[in-house]
Amino acid sequence: MFAIFVTIDIKPDCVEEFTEASFGDAQGSVRDEPGCFRFDILKDIENPNRFYLYEVYTDEAAFEAHQQTPHFNKWFSTVQEMLVGELQIVNMNTVFPSDEGWESQKPALLNW
Repeated sequence: MFAIFVTIDIKPDCVEEFTEASFGDAQGSVRDEPGCFRFDILKDIENPNRFYLYEVYTDEAAFEAHQQTPHFNKWFSTVQEMLVGELQIVNMNTVFPSDEGWESQKPALLNW
């Protein structure tokens, strides 16, 4: 599986709005994209204006398809003005769980 870890810094007065906008992208990703197996939104304890996204996709093509979806485009156009600096993205390959493990966990992602 292909994974990304994204670090995002947000303007201090935009944290709540960023969080709300990000829910829509995360939910749309795991609900509507067969190739998305994880979409976590994390908030830094020491820096309340820093968020992290951890996303897992079948492969790089599934991630590229994600970037063409309506929920991603809505998210990015909404949050673009909230960003401080550039997104920092680390591309990775998963090691554990196995691909079958990721696939078996997908149904549980829809329990919000």
